[in-house]
Amino acid sequence: MLKELLKEYKIILASGSPRRQQFFKDLDLDFEIRMKDIEEIYPPTLKAAEITNFLAELKANAFSNELSQNEILITSDTIVWQNEKALGKPKNYDDAFQILKSLSNATHEVITSVCFKTMHSSETIHEITRVTFSELSDNAIHYYLKNYEPFDKAGAYGIQEWIGLIGIAKIEGSYSNVVGLPTERVYNYLTDKFIFNT
Repeated sequence: MLKELLKEYKIILASGSPRRQQFFKDLDLDFEIRMKDIEEIYPPTLKAAEITNFLAELKANAFSNELSQNEILITSDTIVWQNEKALGKPKNYDDAFQILKSLSNATHEVITSVCFKTMHSSETIHEITRVTFSELSDNAIHYYLKNYEPFDKAGAYGIQEWIGLIGIAKIEGSYSNVVGLPTERVYNYLTDKFIFNT
C-alpha cells in the first residue's frame, strides 16, 4: 500500500541494521540504503529520549545538502534506559553479561527515535516501550550470549530471539520498537505527512 502511495518519493534508509531493513520490506516500501560512518557521541547532560533524538538527528545531518527533491531520508537510534543510565551496544562479552544481569528481574525502557529529513525539513519522533524481564540465571545468560552473540544490539538482547521467548515477563507498548523500529509510528508519519498533507 505505502509503495504505491509514496511512488512520487524516494525513501532512503540510513541504517545497516538488518532488522530495520526487514521492517521496511515488511511495510512494503521501496527504499535505498545509504550509509555514512558516524561517531555516535552525545553530550553527557542528555537523558532518555534526548539521547536517541540527538543521535538520530546527528545521523540525518550527515546527509545535509545531499538530498534531492522528493527524497525522504530516515535515520534512527535505539537505547535501553534503566536507572537513569543509557545501555547501548555492549563493548564485549563481559559487558553484555553485566548488562543482562542488570536487566534480570527488573523493568527497563527501550527508546527509539526516528528522524525524517527532506531537502527542506527535518522532524524527529520517538517511542518508549517498557519491558520487564523475569529472573535470568547465569547459565541462561551465558547460553544466550554464546549462541546468539547479540553484541550489535542495544541492551545486549534481541526480544525476537531465544532470550525474549524465555525471559520477557511483560511488555507495555510497541513490540516492534523493542526490535528496533516503531513501525506503526513510522507508517502513520509517512502516511499523514507525505500523503494526506500533500
